[in-house]
Amino acid sequence: MIFGRKKKEPVQVQTAVSDAYRSGLSFIGSPGSGRGEWQLYRSLKENVPLVSAAIERLVRLTGTFTIGCDDKAVQEEINDFLRCVRVNGSQQGVNSFLAVYLDQLLTYGTAVGEVVPDKSGRRISALYNASLDDVELKEGKTPLDITFMTRSASGEWTDVKYPALILCTTIMNQPGKVYGTSLLKGLPFVGDIVMRIFNAVGTNWDRVGNVRFAVSYKPGESDRSFTKERAAAIASEWSKAMRSREPRDFVTVGDVNIRVIGAENQIPDCEIPLKMLMQQIVAKLSIPPFLLGLSWSTTERMSVQQADILTSELDFYRGQLEGCIRRICDLYLRFSGRSVRYDINWDHVNLQDEVELARARLYNAQADSLEDKEEQ
Repeated sequence: MIFGRKKKEPVQVQTAVSDAYRSGLSFIGSPGSGRGEWQLYRSLKENVPLVSAAIERLVRLTGTFTIGCDDKAVQEEINDFLRCVRVNGSQQGVNSFLAVYLDQLLTYGTAVGEVVPDKSGRRISALYNASLDDVELKEGKTPLDITFMTRSASGEWTDVKYPALILCTTIMNQPGKVYGTSLLKGLPFVGDIVMRIFNAVGTNWDRVGNVRFAVSYKPGESDRSFTKERAAAIASEWSKAMRSREPRDFVTVGDVNIRVIGAENQIPDCEIPLKMLMQQIVAKLSIPPFLLGLSWSTTERMSVQQADILTSELDFYRGQLEGCIRRICDLYLRFSGRSVRYDINWDHVNLQDEVELARARLYNAQADSLEDKEEQ
């Protein structure tokens, strides 16, 4: 039964586009969904490895969690479900689902998933990460409601049958907008300049680094009648010398001049402009440069401050994910006909954070102790 429905109807994945639609029709995005902008973010991640690496680090550093509640039997049951639930086609565990979910959330500002019941409709069978290209979000009857739509076999947008099973999270929404704002917003311009520099470096190295030769022959007064034949012979011998895998001498007669094309040109130094652009990317993504393999000069104190900033960013992303986690746990409990209070207990980001927190608690305790002695 699904939320008291009497009809036992098998529930399939609602947010996946039909095969008939995929094979028969081309995709035409809704003008208000920002699908063209999403394609720009995909290209940015594919072409600038630093952006992709930063998002992957944020996803991994967000960490894992466990469910805690007063009823230990229910707590163990929920945690076992979260560890073993099927995810998509070949994954297992809610952490696999949340990794894709958070990556989608950071990249596009909006993430959509689905809780998939089994055919009996009495328990949760799997979790599914939906593609934003297959789902449309629209404002419902009131600005506080969201309507979820997906493509039918005929290619038309239709409302999903069970919207209560849809998981959706957005970040940094603009007022009056249904979709969230991507973490990468503002970076395509910077990424375009980075790619221009990379392409220019590749072209310059192809021109200067991959050596090309200019062979010129100046015939003398007595050789003018045989200029064409001698030029062809020189070209043939030079080609043989260049194609040979073993070192081979080039022997000729006459006034022959050989020089390297582009040897007098220097490749422009791109280290400084690239560093400036990378700084813009790192500042936007709020991740310390040393986590991305960037060995910029820094002090120990600065590294600690950067780690603190990253910790606050991770706490923010964890808070955004808690709504999705609670929806999954609430649906699991509702399917089993129970209602209990529970907490989401996140693991510490790393050991250093735990040491710093313990040290802060120690200092506070020592300060309280000294104040109590002074008052006495």
